[in-house]
Amino acid sequence: MKTNELPVIQKTYDLIKWYIPIINRLPRIHKFAIGDRITKFLYEMLEDLIIARYTRDKILILEKLNAKLYILRHQSRLLFDFTLIEEKRYIHINTQLHEIGSEIGGWLKQQKNKK
Repeated sequence: MKTNELPVIQKTYDLIKWYIPIINRLPRIHKFAIGDRITKFLYEMLEDLIIARYTRDKILILEKLNAKLYILRHQSRLLFDFTLIEEKRYIHINTQLHEIGSEIGGWLKQQKNKK
């Protein structure tokens, strides 16, 4: 981890490195449907976190990130419900998304208190 990197950015980066290979192994029909959506949201989350870090007014970006996290949780649950990922992996994904969500929530609260 870079010493000057925000932990939430590093956690999101690490989740992408871990999750994308799993997505790439999905059956073709799911890989190009839900897999592409999950991949897109993961990359957008990383981009939005980096933008938020360097933006003066972070609240709108952080609120948008909360919505994306909620969508990712449901998409991951669909993978599990369709038995496309093992329970162990599903639990790991949820744990990581929860940690990222907690950090975004704390950051959002801090920004709202500043105003």
